[in-house]
Amino acid sequence: MNRLASATSPYLQQHADNPVDWWPWCDEAFAEARRRDVPVLISVGYSACHWCHVMAHESFEDEAVGRLLNENFVSIKVDREERPDVDAVYMTATQAMSGQGGWPMTVFATPDGTPFFCGTYFPRANFVRLLESVTTAWRDQREEVLRQGAAVVEAIGGAQAVGGPTAPLTAELLDAAAEQLAKEYDSTNGGFGGAPKFPPHMNLLFLLRYYQRTGSAEALEIVRHTCEAMARGGLYDQLAGGFARYSVDGHWTVPHFEKMLYDNALLLRVYTQLWRLTGDPLARRVAQDTAWFLANDLHRSGGGFASALDADADGVEGLTYAWTPAQLVEVLGQEDGAWAADLFGVTSAGTFEHGTSVLRLARDIDDADPAVQQRWWNVTHRLLAARLNRPQPMRDDKVVAAWNGLAITAIAEFSQYADTFGPAGEDDSSQTMESVADAAWGAMREAAEELANVHIVDGRLRRVSRDGVVGEPAGVLDDYGCVAEAFCAMHQITGEGRWLELAGGLLDTALARFATGNDGFYDTADDAEQLVTRPADPTDNATPSGLSSLVAALVTYSALTGEPSYREAAELALGTVAPIVGQHARFTGYAAAVGEALLSGPYEIAIVTTDRAEEPLLRTAHRHAPPGAVIVAGTADQAGVPLLRDRTTLDGAPTAYVCRGFVCDRPVTSVEELIAQLG
Repeated sequence: MNRLASATSPYLQQHADNPVDWWPWCDEAFAEARRRDVPVLISVGYSACHWCHVMAHESFEDEAVGRLLNENFVSIKVDREERPDVDAVYMTATQAMSGQGGWPMTVFATPDGTPFFCGTYFPRANFVRLLESVTTAWRDQREEVLRQGAAVVEAIGGAQAVGGPTAPLTAELLDAAAEQLAKEYDSTNGGFGGAPKFPPHMNLLFLLRYYQRTGSAEALEIVRHTCEAMARGGLYDQLAGGFARYSVDGHWTVPHFEKMLYDNALLLRVYTQLWRLTGDPLARRVAQDTAWFLANDLHRSGGGFASALDADADGVEGLTYAWTPAQLVEVLGQEDGAWAADLFGVTSAGTFEHGTSVLRLARDIDDADPAVQQRWWNVTHRLLAARLNRPQPMRDDKVVAAWNGLAITAIAEFSQYADTFGPAGEDDSSQTMESVADAAWGAMREAAEELANVHIVDGRLRRVSRDGVVGEPAGVLDDYGCVAEAFCAMHQITGEGRWLELAGGLLDTALARFATGNDGFYDTADDAEQLVTRPADPTDNATPSGLSSLVAALVTYSALTGEPSYREAAELALGTVAPIVGQHARFTGYAAAVGEALLSGPYEIAIVTTDRAEEPLLRTAHRHAPPGAVIVAGTADQAGVPLLRDRTTLDGAPTAYVCRGFVCDRPVTSVEELIAQLG
């Protein structure tokens, strides 16, 4: 029976025609397992996952495997991006049982959802043997299976328990976190750790803010070197922009080709801030191209941002992206083909599979002679045009609330800083910057409107939508935090009070529904579906944790409104994660970045002006703002903008107010005076 065809998830729809009698995650599926007295197979993955596709082709599309599953199990297919709560619970179980996790995730559970055997990818032959073994164990060793399941639930309940020691997130703890990152830094290849190597965007954001506070040359060099290594490696799409999920090696050469919205949003913030603080030309180029990738490749016209581009095309990983020297010559001719092979590190032996290479920038292009840059631009565009004739990866066009929040915040920052470097028309690159900023601004605005108008239902946030239709899954904590932070960014960049009001509503709901009672937060609301445990993970992983995304929004909202209770809630919540910050810095980057904002103030900067678009004081504030600063511009009578209330101009001139805790320095009217106060 086909129960997945009408799902909002493209991942579930990919499995709609399998011979497996799939159920979506629902109470009815578990009721059916109880009625038949059979175990449950819970298969968790996502649409851009390469090994999910492999297991689907090998096993779930196989008639014999389908018969085994249909006769002996109730099979449930879960999109981890729609149901991160389900994924979190069973991933903890998988890691507890096997010592590792990943997707596809394969979980066998009792009809009440208790996991008793967990794993990840299984080749077909192994999977068939496993199905037969589980069937036999369920029939002949039921009591042992149930005992094992109870032990697993007890273990994951302890792993996800809330409470424990708390401490203020002090400068000393943040110093210790930066020191630990410096020790774990790969000084040869950039980043942290070995293969597989993931872009450490949240750690880099923290280190940039740490550099602003301390002036640490080491912290800045870690960020600069890592950003250069990622951008010149195969992790970064040298033709169209956008970063892949991770590198399978330790030196950023061969990526796992899926491109995720959240990675590119967070990396856009990193490269934007590096460009702002240093003027680095590579950081500027990559920020510009990543903003264009979001606006051009992931934005859905009239709505939000799609979740991902697939790792595969026509069932082959990397088919769209890899090249041989002969293919370069075919597109570019002999001379330019050989030049491109040298520039992009394409060899006859290949760096990927079957003699193909992933393009990487083997030569410095950003400081090259203008003639070399022009040739690089020409070659890049010709190769991209040819690549568009190849099979293209599928786009998962469901809108995930939290990830769209991350993208909106990133584009708001990029748009602000793109404007600080002067008006367009100075040269060709600034003209390009203006067009990219305009496109990104439009995409950002449409995404924010979709979150406000589609995802908020009866005052509560929903996790996903597709084609403008909201899905059923309830928003989890990171949805509330990331979207509230995005609405605060929209308030600052537009001067519209309604965005601040929307942010406040989400934060009030989160404080009321997700709190643990001891200053921390669960990842699910108190009235959400009850799983075998209630997840509460304070650590940052591929995306900011629910806790750190919420405290980021609380700090920003408090600074914009002058309401101290939200800041106090943020400080108490950070206290629950502070001990982890000092010991496991790589998994608390976003929380540490918020800690730096609190140490800074954060600054509250109000620019009283009638001309937001061309105001030099506003550009100066964006260019020189300390970590986590909030900035608004407009007139004192602007509705719904607390930072502007009762602010007047001096002698009719545009005037800047620099405040902390709504206690302000003397108002100033010159750029020089404003820079002095921000310094």
